[in-house]
Amino acid sequence: MENLKNIAPVDNFDWDAFEKGESYSDVSTEDLVKTYDETLNTVKDKEVVIGTVTAMNKREVVVNIGFKSDGVVPMSEFRYNPDLKVGDQVEVYIESQEDKKGQLILSHKKARATRSWDRVNEALEKDEIVKGYIKCRTKGGMIVDVFGIEAFLPGSQIDVKPIRDYDVFVGKTMEFKIVKINQEFKNVVVSHKALIEAELEQQKKEIISKLEKGQVLEGTVKNITSYGVFIDLGGVDGLIHITDLSWGRVSHPDEIVHLDEKVNVVILDFDDEKKRIALGLKQLTPHPWDALDPNLKVGDKVKGKVVVMADYGAFIEIAPGVEGLIHVSEMSWTQHLRSAQDFMKVGDEVEAVILTLDRDERKMSLGIKQLKPDPWENIEERFPVGSKHTAKVRNFTNFGVFVEIEEGVDGLIHISDLSWTKKIKHPSEFTQIGADIDVQVLEIDKENRRLSLGHKQLEENPWDVFETIFTVGSIHEGTIIEMMDKGAVISLPYGVEGFATPKHLVKEDGSQAQVDEKLQFKVIEFNKEAKRIILSHSRIHEDEQKEAKEAEKRTSKRTVKKEETSTSALTTGSAEKTTLGDIEELAALKEKLDGNNN
Repeated sequence: MENLKNIAPVDNFDWDAFEKGESYSDVSTEDLVKTYDETLNTVKDKEVVIGTVTAMNKREVVVNIGFKSDGVVPMSEFRYNPDLKVGDQVEVYIESQEDKKGQLILSHKKARATRSWDRVNEALEKDEIVKGYIKCRTKGGMIVDVFGIEAFLPGSQIDVKPIRDYDVFVGKTMEFKIVKINQEFKNVVVSHKALIEAELEQQKKEIISKLEKGQVLEGTVKNITSYGVFIDLGGVDGLIHITDLSWGRVSHPDEIVHLDEKVNVVILDFDDEKKRIALGLKQLTPHPWDALDPNLKVGDKVKGKVVVMADYGAFIEIAPGVEGLIHVSEMSWTQHLRSAQDFMKVGDEVEAVILTLDRDERKMSLGIKQLKPDPWENIEERFPVGSKHTAKVRNFTNFGVFVEIEEGVDGLIHISDLSWTKKIKHPSEFTQIGADIDVQVLEIDKENRRLSLGHKQLEENPWDVFETIFTVGSIHEGTIIEMMDKGAVISLPYGVEGFATPKHLVKEDGSQAQVDEKLQFKVIEFNKEAKRIILSHSRIHEDEQKEAKEAEKRTSKRTVKKEETSTSALTTGSAEKTTLGDIEELAALKEKLDGNNN
């Protein structure tokens, strides 16, 4: 009882009224209501007021605005502010002072919307940090509820790091800075990245100020591109170029590192102004050339994998970071121009011979044809002069045919050695590329690795026989197969061809002979060495006419001579002894003379 305090009674308390059931003495109920009403705020519908959160649960927030009853606001209208607690002051819009149930109807969402545009403009001017609720994804970024306005958050402005999964941000409440407002279209752009950039910029300066070339740091793989890897060094980024990832060839950086992987890197270079840092990963390991077997020398055989192909050759990796070039000319003994892709492809395992080795320049050339014997070492034994072989046509020129007897052994058939009889203007008239052709070795040029070959030599020279048939002056039937300005080509028996100039193609009636005409031709020239036969059709009838004239002339001369002889005998009265024959001849001559006189 000693803890009880002495409490003085109210002086003007009306005990009689209390006994009758009345709560108050001389104060009327109306006065009390009036006094109570005066203690409450005077509010109007459709206005925004400040209230205090008095209670809250998962669905509703109870707000006291100093009115005779508290209002209830749905919790969903406060989802942008997960830190809301009892005692916080919030803006509410008075929908109605009393509904049918006498409930005060409030809306926080409408209160925000009413003042939101002023608030966002004010936040932009004062560079304030505002809270927003990320509602959903949209093209290029996210939609954020800021003061009840739907603002746009670009994907690049969510964080300083590249975002791989946007969906994890949906439903989150974050702090933002308003970076742009379009007053005409009521568009608002916000950024979360801007909040942390200033702090990161300061961290960057501190980190860069302590950087030194050759320094080894631990970083985290932040992003992987086709040209390199970005490493987060703890607030500042550096780039490992693809060529600095490994001593060996790398097709794509993801072959070496993975996202979020922690790696040790060495600083190769940095730019104080642009704040770019060049990093290296391969530099932390010795160069493979330094670890190459010191006993390796020219002539040794090595095995490797084709890593890069080009028309001129193939790069072979015999150890990670150690490559040699096999030039296409060292892939085969053949001298034909070919592409390296004809012999191998990327990924092939090959064996090769070291041709050159320069450890200082870290260069090596290899060859695979050296694994086979050089076909020209014993060429005289394998392909002696006069030997016969079957070759494959590889290429044409105006003067002959290039053929390959076997890989690395090439030869030329001159156009004049293709046929004994045919006049060939171009080798394509005689054979075709890729075709087989029988040849005979005529000459060996070992220095230039080329054989001189012939095809016609496989047959006997028919011109030995033609010499006895197409003698000068002989006449043969021929067909004109081609007409040219200089003359015509005539096909003769036995497959041989001759030539006649235009003046030798004039027929007896004076007309010119034409293609496909079959006529008689006289040989006026035969050249065995040049394999040339010159013909004439006109010479035949010209010679006939000439011969007829000469025969007539000869006959006339004999007749005149006989007449002169007979007349002389009569006039001289020779006393020579006559015979019976002489008398008869004279009698006949006399008759002839008499007849002439008559």
